[in-house]
Amino acid sequence: MFNIVLVEPQIPPNTGTIGRLCVNLDATLHLIKPLGFDIDDKAVKRAGLDYWNKLDLIVWDDFDTFLKAHPIDNHTHLATTKTDQIYFNAEFEKGDYILFGSETKGIDERVLLDNPSRCITIPMGGAGRSLNLGVSVGIVAYEALRQNYDGFEKISIKNRLKES
Repeated sequence: MFNIVLVEPQIPPNTGTIGRLCVNLDATLHLIKPLGFDIDDKAVKRAGLDYWNKLDLIVWDDFDTFLKAHPIDNHTHLATTKTDQIYFNAEFEKGDYILFGSETKGIDERVLLDNPSRCITIPMGGAGRSLNLGVSVGIVAYEALRQNYDGFEKISIKNRLKES
């Protein structure tokens, strides 16, 4: 459905939660090193629970390698607090890449400055500085799904009741 890209994530439970989200969205999760944890970290797997083995996961050695394979274009969205372009005004398409920076640094400012039209943000009140990474990914990813809901393979309520 989509490609969720975490650039140098630092907190294992956030990544585990986002992995679980990606499984439920039928999205690919891209992790760009260096990571602030070992990918086998128990906290990652605990947050992802039994979803981690179903995750379509790609790990990249560094941001430059990722960008060589997937240059920033009209199918790339850069989530940042450093823009006024609200995410719900963005047009998402199946297969798009939605990038989120690390919890401590965000996406490299040079990348943002080179691609201002690709930057999106989540509106927040004046007292807030930022949101949790997992929350941010969920907000933006489900807007992307809302815009592309036709054809989304979803599990029916009847099937969920049978599984429980």
